[in-house]
Amino acid sequence: MSKTIAMVDVYAPTLALAEAFIAAGATVVRVQSTVDAPPVYGSHPDLAQFADNIVHEGDFDATRDAVAKHRPDIVITGGETGVELADQLSAALGLVTNGTRHSEARRNKFAQNETLRAAGLRSTRQLLVSDEEQLRAWHSSFGGRVVVKPIRSAGNDGVTFCDTPGESVDAFRAISGRTNIFAVRNEGVVAQEYLTGTEFAVNTVSCAGKHRVTDIWRYAKMTVNGVVDRHSGVFSAPVDEQPEVVEYAFAVLAALGVDYGPAHLEIMMTQDGPCLVEAGIRLCGAGAAHYAKIAGGESQLEWAVDAYLEPERFVAEYQRPHRVDQHVVMAFLTSPVEGVLESYPLLDQVRQLPSFHKVHMGVQPGQPLAKTVDDCTEPMMIGLAHPVAQVVADDFRAVNYLDGHGFYRVAQP
Repeated sequence: MSKTIAMVDVYAPTLALAEAFIAAGATVVRVQSTVDAPPVYGSHPDLAQFADNIVHEGDFDATRDAVAKHRPDIVITGGETGVELADQLSAALGLVTNGTRHSEARRNKFAQNETLRAAGLRSTRQLLVSDEEQLRAWHSSFGGRVVVKPIRSAGNDGVTFCDTPGESVDAFRAISGRTNIFAVRNEGVVAQEYLTGTEFAVNTVSCAGKHRVTDIWRYAKMTVNGVVDRHSGVFSAPVDEQPEVVEYAFAVLAALGVDYGPAHLEIMMTQDGPCLVEAGIRLCGAGAAHYAKIAGGESQLEWAVDAYLEPERFVAEYQRPHRVDQHVVMAFLTSPVEGVLESYPLLDQVRQLPSFHKVHMGVQPGQPLAKTVDDCTEPMMIGLAHPVAQVVADDFRAVNYLDGHGFYRVAQP
């Protein structure tokens, strides 16, 4: 029999998960945790593909009852903003659930690290900032670079790298009370130690407390346009070559009470071992599933479908060996100029690279081009894939070389 899934906050970055469930024969009911779509998502997806669209207006009982009328078999989140409401609904309706005990820690970056610390895991030293002088004193005693960011939000929204106490205070002032990318007023600020090492993105799916790493990505970074550690790309990393990262990732999932569903963990491999940067207990966006399939023949999408619709199959196969089909890079371009974009004069040179796979164009000719300072102002992503790792590495360097002033032609004022 077809199962019914209530999915909270399905928007463009994770629409593929809803589509995967529908393709598997499930009926999907969409639930909005907010009346309006967060500005970062632009707009709602086509609602015709869903059996219903239930808008949560703040009355949990009313939303629970509206969802219950569909007799759902499963309630899951469709994105970052839906994590806590999905936890509440799944628990209240007596369905498989991650529960609500650690719901806050699955969203709140300060609570997240304190939960890991309580579990005996390596976690960042941090301060929940209450005022400027407290932050100034903490940074002065801490020394070195620190990271100041909102306790919620996602991506790199509001994340600021600060080398002096004065810079930390300026960041605190900028973040406090500001509306974040989800159109929600920042409710708090956390200052954390700056972690040095190699950063990995670890994507997982869980079923009844059993975890499968579907794909791992190694970040490439640069300091550009005044932004420290801007992500310039991610390299696919063979899962079996990162046992310490995988072991730590599973411990993080256990500490945060994640028994079901997808998760996206950002982990820094430091000199002292792996340490969590932050975790999102939802599907990884940015088209990662597409490129994970190219790299290793699997992604979070099909494992998530199995975790909920075919749990016996998940349990039977979750420990099967990983494979490497191709080496993959997602290159995130960084515009040093701004204005109305006329063209990308050097894009054809990128298309001629041996490992070129696809262009994902965020800014089209004729549209305003901003100087890139975060994910939202990123003009383009270029996918590279090749059976030989060195070819992909060389082509990524070529993309970095081309991605400069000559890559963008903008209209002169």
